[in-house]
Amino acid sequence: MSKHKVTRRTFVQTGAAAAAAAGLSAGMAATDARADDTSKILNYNPKMEYRDWGRTGLKVSAVCLGGHWKRIDKVAPSCRKGRGWLSFNIDDPAFQKNRHDVVSKCIEVGINYIDACTIQEVKAYSKALQGRRDKMYVGCSWYQKENRRKEYRSTEKLLETLDWGLKDSGIEYADVWRITMLSTSSKHTEAEVEQMMRALEKAKKQGKVRFTGLSSHDRPHIKWMIETYPEIVESICTPYTAKTKEMPEDSLFEAIRKHKVGFFGIKPFSSNSLFKGDSSPDHAEAEADDRRARLAIRYILCNPTITAPIPGMITPQQVENAAKAVAERRELDAAEKAELQQAMDEAWAKLPPDYQWLKDWEYV
Repeated sequence: MSKHKVTRRTFVQTGAAAAAAAGLSAGMAATDARADDTSKILNYNPKMEYRDWGRTGLKVSAVCLGGHWKRIDKVAPSCRKGRGWLSFNIDDPAFQKNRHDVVSKCIEVGINYIDACTIQEVKAYSKALQGRRDKMYVGCSWYQKENRRKEYRSTEKLLETLDWGLKDSGIEYADVWRITMLSTSSKHTEAEVEQMMRALEKAKKQGKVRFTGLSSHDRPHIKWMIETYPEIVESICTPYTAKTKEMPEDSLFEAIRKHKVGFFGIKPFSSNSLFKGDSSPDHAEAEADDRRARLAIRYILCNPTITAPIPGMITPQQVENAAKAVAERRELDAAEKAELQQAMDEAWAKLPPDYQWLKDWEYV
């Protein structure tokens, strides 16, 4: 049995013990893995950087795999069924091979966390990880049956979703259950938030999840939830782009540092608006887009409070490129800053109508 294999029976004991023993610094700065006992780092690769996952006592790779597979039809066209990326056929052999190959490359380069936020994603990555779950932490959310829909906003219904989701995907537990909330989360009432927090708390006590958290696009509401439920909010998913900067006062990061919350940054490439190409491997802009991706990842990792950006990646080569960014010199020089600034100005100018809200994430 792998030394990293975790069973549900150990959750209640090890989850609390890990948090108590973590002794994390308030800044949650990235740490040099060579100074740590690397045998305790899941899927450790000496070429990868690992960062503290909030107060969980665990370390995750400085870049992780986001669950989305937008543009996957550029490399697996047979999986396309409809217009939206979630309509792609996850039972298509080409799709399944692609996800298996991407996850395999993640394991090879030392990535050790996958974030899955939809019914389709949890099912697809559970299949891709069959026989090697001990190489990856998995964050789960089934947003179609969580707080974005009014009928699922009670503790009872959320726990039903968790039980259904684990059974549907064929997994025994989630490393973190991070419930997906409305994009403008302040639309949730305090009573609804209380119901959600009770569901997270109960799920952890029952040993069905190791850690708990949420996904939201509403900074003031995230800050309020961290401060109101500091024992429950252990990890969050929220945007952090290559334009994002910390506000000098009353920043969300103040609460994150104070309560040692893990932070996974979604939309690091501004929903692909950063790129000029279409993600086809043979596109004329492919090499330039790889460079833009590395610049964005390096920029984001300059903030030590970030646990990891979680880009969705559709090829093993994109995974290699992300790992290369982690290994490159961290600080951008003046020319690189100007290059990234121009690229992000162009990205902002071509954001689609349904992603204009990302512009609100320039100061956090």
